[in-house]
Amino acid sequence: MEGKVANSSVLEDDLENGGTGEDTVGFRPAGAGNIIELSSAVDRTLSFSRVFKSSPTPNEPKEYPAAQTLLLAYQSLGVVYGDLATSPVNVFSATNLTNVTAEDLLGTFSLMFWSLTIIVWIKYVFIVIHADDHGEGGTFALYSYLRRHINFRTKFTIQNTRLSTDESMRFSNRPSPLRSKTKEFIERSIRAQNFIIVIVLLGTCMVIGDGALTPATSVLSAVQGVQSLSPKITQDHVVFTSVAVLIPLFLFQRCGTSKVSFTFSPIMLLWLATNASIGIYNIFKYYPSILKAVSPHYIVLFSSRNAKTLWNLLGAVFLGITGAEAMFADLGHFNKQAIQWAFSFVVYPALIITYAGETAYLIKYPEKINNAYYSCLPRPVYWPMFVISTLAAVVASQSMISASFSIVKQSLTLGCFPPVKMVHTSSKHEGQVYSPEVNYALMILCVGLVIGFKGGVALANAYGVVVIWVMLITTLLTSLVMLVIWNSNILLVLGFLVPYVLIEGIFMTSMLNKIPQGGWVPFAISAILGTVMLSWTYGRSKKSMYEGGGKMSIGELNQKLSSTCIFRTPGICFFFTDLVDGIPPIIRHYIQHTNSVREIMVVVTIRTLPIKTVLPEERFVVGRLGVEGVYRCLVQLGYKDSLNMEGGDYAREIVAKLRGNADTTAEQRKLHSASENETVFVMGRTILAANENDGWLARFTIEYLYRFLQKNCRSSVSALHLPPEKTMQVGMLYRL
Repeated sequence: MEGKVANSSVLEDDLENGGTGEDTVGFRPAGAGNIIELSSAVDRTLSFSRVFKSSPTPNEPKEYPAAQTLLLAYQSLGVVYGDLATSPVNVFSATNLTNVTAEDLLGTFSLMFWSLTIIVWIKYVFIVIHADDHGEGGTFALYSYLRRHINFRTKFTIQNTRLSTDESMRFSNRPSPLRSKTKEFIERSIRAQNFIIVIVLLGTCMVIGDGALTPATSVLSAVQGVQSLSPKITQDHVVFTSVAVLIPLFLFQRCGTSKVSFTFSPIMLLWLATNASIGIYNIFKYYPSILKAVSPHYIVLFSSRNAKTLWNLLGAVFLGITGAEAMFADLGHFNKQAIQWAFSFVVYPALIITYAGETAYLIKYPEKINNAYYSCLPRPVYWPMFVISTLAAVVASQSMISASFSIVKQSLTLGCFPPVKMVHTSSKHEGQVYSPEVNYALMILCVGLVIGFKGGVALANAYGVVVIWVMLITTLLTSLVMLVIWNSNILLVLGFLVPYVLIEGIFMTSMLNKIPQGGWVPFAISAILGTVMLSWTYGRSKKSMYEGGGKMSIGELNQKLSSTCIFRTPGICFFFTDLVDGIPPIIRHYIQHTNSVREIMVVVTIRTLPIKTVLPEERFVVGRLGVEGVYRCLVQLGYKDSLNMEGGDYAREIVAKLRGNADTTAEQRKLHSASENETVFVMGRTILAANENDGWLARFTIEYLYRFLQKNCRSSVSALHLPPEKTMQVGMLYRL
């Protein structure tokens, strides 16, 4: 993804926390004789061969050597697989089976084996993982991938991610009639587009909510194991201990994916190795023929004896595959091969052996099923395994925390999330990110869930419900990708869609009774996050429409500045704006109400591109706006370029760039003279007001929800450290 520019992952696109990210602006570059276009793709103003040195061409997957892929696979153990790998702690204990027979246990193990194989291994490792968006995975990546091939016209789509020529040619050879009809239907139907967006937002919100539920359930499940040793250890002790473990975990996130993974991966590798060893020991000691249960006919036998029990059992079995979505959602932190290698050769066989060992033990001691994992541990290794399991539970919490960072980054890319700080923690892997605001919000929510539910069954119910919904949404979107983008045969599409909707639908219906018992929690979290995202997206779309219709033309700017009523005071003014496409209406507002413009005015827009660094000579793209003394400057930064510069430093560099491109000596002298006088930094502040004819919901969304988010979110210029004594803010009311 390093070379992709049009779909920037960290677009710092609004001074008042919500820019438009529009695509083109006409301006006259200093020293040029005609008006040119400045594109958000930047390839019209920069030479890719210079900016993307040592990077792949845009839209071309980055190739990793085998040694680096192996290292990433090792690191992924500590980030991606913790949740999935720690499932053996609570699956059997959640089955609630009574009067257990050997046949029941063999059927249960068979269900676990085939669930892991069909849903996790086949679906995610070999199919879904390929539906990435330039190396990024997750629900929003699927949406972004579709957006590059389908023209969405709904008002909720802000950023316009276009399909590159090479990619378009790759998927357009001999398109099937069904693919063409499906694409045309979606492009014509606003309802279809809105439906896709709604399920994408639902899946996105649930993944973020899962970032709080996973740590809560994982740590609680591990810590609760100690209660079996002494009746004096109460649930309050478990809750207190869990909170004490969770808070340092979230505080550790600031160290970045690489350090977290190097710390956690040895723990997870030790966990998998010890569990597999104990599993082998239990198999040979208690039931050597256990692996015969991989035959699915044991599931049929179980169902024929007691279908109702099987229905209730599915909820517990599903706990064995929670965490599968993390393999796709965390893809941007690693790569496809690393994820595939780690699961296929380490995690998958270790889990199968562990479940087989537990089942073998329970066939001998079925009465121990309520505390199956800790009961099947040989006494000499009980305490070491308790310590390892607690550490592994901490690692298990990591998968969805990292996934939350990735999915928020993707949401920012499409302009569907209020701006938050996104820190790239690696200079080698652009997908490894950390957001302090998201991290601390998850920490507060997670601790609140642990204290509020006190580790009861309701928390586990909430956890299972959120995961199955995300899986179903992923199945639907991947099927659409297969049909519209991959141009797959309809039989292959149906061969994927129908079985997985059927299987996951059965799992989902088995959990419907859990919604009143705590399963409502993810829906409540999703409703809150969805309200935030929809409000932000709706407000931005309205703001974009207003600015698009009220932009100043070059002719109007010329006319105003040539008026005798306008004073051109000495000095230079840097006017920061998020609008790249033309001159925003707030500049008209500024000129009309001050009747004064500095002799040099530079309209500045800051953008961060999805590349490691922008060469110093390409940092500032400048040009004249057709009027003497008025210029446009696009400040371009790579995701590892530091913004910790004083405003004066930026001012000097921009002026130097303008002087270097000046047409005449007179213009150079004027720029130098202005820079020697007073410099002022002006920031535009827009306030949206709904139209009186709008409905109450639209007015509430604009004037309360969006305005609140606008006031309290991060500004793109806050990192510039502009001198307060030289900074002023200009406000304008946008009456929509």
